[in-house]
Amino acid sequence: MDYVKTVFRFLWKAINFSRNLILNLIFFGILFAVIFSIEENEQTHAMVAQDSALVLNLSGILVEEKRYVDPVEAAFSDFSDDKEPAEILVDDVVEAIKNAADDSRIKVIVLDLKSLHRAHLDKLKSIGVALNDFKAQGKQVIAYGDYYSQAQYYLASYADEVVLHPYGGVSIDGFGVYPIYFKDALDKLSITQHVFRVGTYKSAVEPFIRNDMSEAAKEANRLWLGELWSHYKNDVSLNRKFDQSNFDETLDTFVEKLEQTQGDYAQYALQNKWVDKLATRQELTEELIGLVGQDDKTKSFNRIAFQDYLDLTRLNQFDVPMGDKVAVVVAKGSIMDGKQRAGEIGGDSTAALLKKARLDDKVKAVVLRIDSGGGSMFASEIIRNEVLAIKAAGKPVVASMGSVAASGGYWIAASANEIWASENTVTGSIGVFGTIMTIENSLKKLGIYSDGVGTTELQGSSFTRGIDPKMANVIQKGVENAYDKFITVVSNSRNIPKEKVNEIAQGRVWLAPQALEFGLVDKLGTKDDAIEAATALANLDHYDVEVVEHDLTEQEKLIQKIFGVASVKSLMGGVYSSIADSTTLSGLIGMAQDTLNTQTKLIKQYNDPNGVYSRCIYCESVQ
Repeated sequence: MDYVKTVFRFLWKAINFSRNLILNLIFFGILFAVIFSIEENEQTHAMVAQDSALVLNLSGILVEEKRYVDPVEAAFSDFSDDKEPAEILVDDVVEAIKNAADDSRIKVIVLDLKSLHRAHLDKLKSIGVALNDFKAQGKQVIAYGDYYSQAQYYLASYADEVVLHPYGGVSIDGFGVYPIYFKDALDKLSITQHVFRVGTYKSAVEPFIRNDMSEAAKEANRLWLGELWSHYKNDVSLNRKFDQSNFDETLDTFVEKLEQTQGDYAQYALQNKWVDKLATRQELTEELIGLVGQDDKTKSFNRIAFQDYLDLTRLNQFDVPMGDKVAVVVAKGSIMDGKQRAGEIGGDSTAALLKKARLDDKVKAVVLRIDSGGGSMFASEIIRNEVLAIKAAGKPVVASMGSVAASGGYWIAASANEIWASENTVTGSIGVFGTIMTIENSLKKLGIYSDGVGTTELQGSSFTRGIDPKMANVIQKGVENAYDKFITVVSNSRNIPKEKVNEIAQGRVWLAPQALEFGLVDKLGTKDDAIEAATALANLDHYDVEVVEHDLTEQEKLIQKIFGVASVKSLMGGVYSSIADSTTLSGLIGMAQDTLNTQTKLIKQYNDPNGVYSRCIYCESVQ
């Protein structure tokens, strides 16, 4: 017996030693990675050579606010095949371009867009405006791509010269919304879908109750998609100085032009005047060396990458506090009940950010920056209540709409002193719906039943028993009441007769210029315009702009200090799919999987305590 104890004791010590050894190796490995990254960053921050090129190598998705990423998970993300694309703050890109415009060392900006994901027109235009300001300083912008997606090409159109690889191509195919519909699948599974909605155009639940898009939804979508496409064509044609008829909108035109180039996509883009010339990467490098000189170490042109330049310029910035502040609170993502991390909107957490600005005596005005297609009605109201509290405290609130501010996104904007929107903002979708799935018929096929007794008839309806028609009528009444509350909020806040609000509501989506005509927004402009409007309302001459961010716990702060530098390189280092991926089998499978994941993820976000939602799914799908 003593012998067995000795063996087990020895084995335990061996296991414990191995565990500690592995943990220590991992710890010191990460520590060395952090030290190496710090040294590498210090070398990067040494100096920008005179007559350098700023390379805007934008890899990932353009966003208003980055989602929270666990630092430990990020540090180990290189070992995972299931990586999500990196996120790039639009404000960071604009800041880098503005700094470069005033930097005598930066002679040219090179747009390297091959890893830029699809992005909404509003975000791309903000960067485009900054590029025009850069060019106004007598400096040059050159875009280079192996392929250009529609979003990538929009940004490239702001360049003085657009260069394409001879084996590349440009894909410009307009805007569209083509959701996946599940009605037959749900019927085959005998899942009963109970839908409660108000609004002729409130089509968020259609994928669950139809196999195709309704005519009402098609009518509404054609209008705002057509306006968005018109804005795209107008901007690109002005930038490239060609007629809008240069865009191919029919397959016949596309095939006819492509036949003239014997199927050569690069020559097709060149003849269409979409690009200025065709060149390999090596040929472009030689051209840039002639423009800005050669780096003796790399044997390439004098250059600095976007993130390195941004870090460098921030090291040399010294902010002098002005005293008074304009607080910017970003509401980006789906609106859900409770507390949510950065990158999503939680009724409690976003309201807490607004409250933080309200209680700060130095904050004299608040800008609520919205990029959301909505979600939980209850959470939206919690946020709006805090907007009202800020106004009651004597501080003006200006809502600034980004790419999307629809349904619940409009709800939280409605009570602001002023509402500003970009000309490409998708807004409106003022409508409400509820949806409940029950599986009583699915269980019946398996020979499973639910039965019992309750003290009231209200106990009879359930996920496994279905919904009594009388209870369904009760829920529908609740949804109708919620819709009435929504249009009442809009009517009272915007000073529009309730009957008129009902006419332009009905769940219909509008682009900002139409919303301006109806009085749903006050003015068209950027976030900076909204900040200026807020300062005017607060009578501020000198002020600081402060973005109110989610607080981290002490544990999270400690972990970020340990893993921070290593995790940044791990998270941002990946290169993601380009337009070429859509032609491969794995790319097609990945795209299909992404579509399904996106739509099924929506179900998880439905956590409203009353089961009532104000959300526009189509609004978020056009990127």
